[in-house]
Amino acid sequence: MSFTDLMTFNSVNFDHLTETYGTNFYGQYFTTWPEYQRAAFHGPTGVMMGYMIGKAEGEGEDWHGHVSAVTVAPSFRRTGLGRKIMDDMETVTAAVHDAYFVDLFVRESNVIAKEMYKALGYIVYRTVLGYYRDPKRSENALDMRKAMPRNATRSKSSVIPLEKPIRPEQLEWH
Repeated sequence: MSFTDLMTFNSVNFDHLTETYGTNFYGQYFTTWPEYQRAAFHGPTGVMMGYMIGKAEGEGEDWHGHVSAVTVAPSFRRTGLGRKIMDDMETVTAAVHDAYFVDLFVRESNVIAKEMYKALGYIVYRTVLGYYRDPKRSENALDMRKAMPRNATRSKSSVIPLEKPIRPEQLEWH
């Protein structure tokens, strides 16, 4: 995915469950973690089918790949594209960054996404209270994680679920 692809992703981003960010956010990701940015296009039409924005962050055994945004256009859902994008994320996290896990945040109400991530082996690590703050309401996020090979052979401590929820200001990495 490149910076110019931002001009073509409105058909994907106009979903109420998709978070949209400012140009500076995307620019930082494209320049700092280019290996994580992915976009999929429909060959015959050139229409963007979906994309992922990710990064590597943390320290020590908290070193991990983070999915900041992943979405598939409604007309391309249920095709396996979300799984392919997430497989790419995990490959980069393990092979390029030798990280311990991949994490992501998902709205508590996004049943379809939660089920997809669970099918891919992600577990709910913890709840982040009021993480999504819209003008009219706030919603909790589930911090979902999957151990990478570096952690899978150890204690898997980074993916043992926590019992108490946290608030956004308590997050270690943003």
